[in-house]
Amino acid sequence: MAGLCEGRVAIVTGGGRGIGREYCLMLAAEGAKVVVNDLGGARDGEGADLGPADEVVNEIRAMGGEAVANGADVSNWDQAKGMIDQAVSTFGKLDVLINNAGILRDRMLVNMTEAEWDAVIKVHLKGTFAPSHHAANYWRDLNKATGESANARLINTSSVSGIYGNIGQTNYGAAKMGIAAFTIIASRELRRYGVTVNAIAPGALTRLTEDLGGPITEERRESGDPKWVAPIAVWLASEQSADVSGRMFEASGNVLAIAEGWHRGPTAKPTKDPHEMGALVADMMSKARKNAGMNGMDLD
Repeated sequence: MAGLCEGRVAIVTGGGRGIGREYCLMLAAEGAKVVVNDLGGARDGEGADLGPADEVVNEIRAMGGEAVANGADVSNWDQAKGMIDQAVSTFGKLDVLINNAGILRDRMLVNMTEAEWDAVIKVHLKGTFAPSHHAANYWRDLNKATGESANARLINTSSVSGIYGNIGQTNYGAAKMGIAAFTIIASRELRRYGVTVNAIAPGALTRLTEDLGGPITEERRESGDPKWVAPIAVWLASEQSADVSGRMFEASGNVLAIAEGWHRGPTAKPTKDPHEMGALVADMMSKARKNAGMNGMDLD
């Protein structure tokens, strides 16, 4: 039986460790040729080391697959383009881009520094935009040259910290909510070229998250295994997912779900008088659904 991604070419950013590593290994197991991108920096983004990417490449080759390493900084415009170019020059095409690279610099808002804000926004938001821009241009040009659907996949990484909100992560959460909006808009822009765009909000224990959320029990370790997240990413990367776009998937060992975006709730007749606003807002608040907590359910 052919793999889900047989013959497809995929780039995975942040592919050297954690969730990205599982994406790379499962994509390869399902027949994809993989560009394993990883800057190899520390959890806070400092430093660089191609070692983690090389290790994943060696694992893929040992299982009979095809892969190459890439050490680009995904937030660097030219390096991001070079990564797209490497996939095409090495394997002849590009079908899938999974934007997974990320860092953490958690801090309460009153204590957060400008550098901590800028670094997280740069890696997550610009690090999603830059590779996506260059990949989208490749797919647009391919569509124009052939007149056929690119049949391509752009898969972004959000977080429940962003779509629901987590204390101590205004920088990370803002970036991840931004990626959610980016995904929705890009899905509408790129559909004309035959490109679907989706996002995953993963729940997994990795070096970024293993010291968050309390003691690591055996149950938590099992539900937080990144292998629970990889199947939805690999399916979205396949040709089977052509009818799914603009969606946010939550994925962990505890849940597989579609997170639904903002919808207009209770309304009131507009007024020019601010003195009337209190009663109008109170009435709307009494009817409005509460914001979600980190479990995706209404806050108590």
